[in-house]
Amino acid sequence: MAHEPSPNWHGTTILSVRKDGKAVIAGDGQVSVGQTVMKSQARKVRRLADGSVVVGFAGATADAFTLFERLEGKLEKHGGQLERACVELAKDWRTDRYLRRLEAMMAVANENVSLVLTGSGDVLEPDDGVIGIGSGGNFALAAARALIDRDDMDAEAIARRAMKIAADICVYTNENVIVESV
Repeated sequence: MAHEPSPNWHGTTILSVRKDGKAVIAGDGQVSVGQTVMKSQARKVRRLADGSVVVGFAGATADAFTLFERLEGKLEKHGGQLERACVELAKDWRTDRYLRRLEAMMAVANENVSLVLTGSGDVLEPDDGVIGIGSGGNFALAAARALIDRDDMDAEAIARRAMKIAADICVYTNENVIVESV
């Protein structure tokens, strides 16, 4: 009997928007296995470091929680310096035999900076303050970039509208959105 590959997990759209001194990270609630919605109200956005850092993850849940714990430890070790903590986590993620197998991406933000972390060792700060990751990340990213210059919308309004647009396009994204801000 042939070995069946594990099911293809989808279902995350994470968007970070920074505007007028405020940063938000929004995440939808859908988790899908193949073509089946397994959960519609997953919480993919969390606060770390006593609420001063907001993190959203795309990828395997257990892997994301491992990375949350590691990032929290790096933040404690480096006195809450987000950039330094993220660089140290990215180095570990790329070089550690266990961490290298983790399948996730993270968007992180504090009052000063927004970053994307990947298992390839990337720690990237977007030029325009907008980050989109996950299945519907590019849809949400495009929508947020189209809305970012509107004077009548703050960071949270942009994130919520962009997430709605992504949910209308991406079958792996729903409208159950959690938003956290710093």
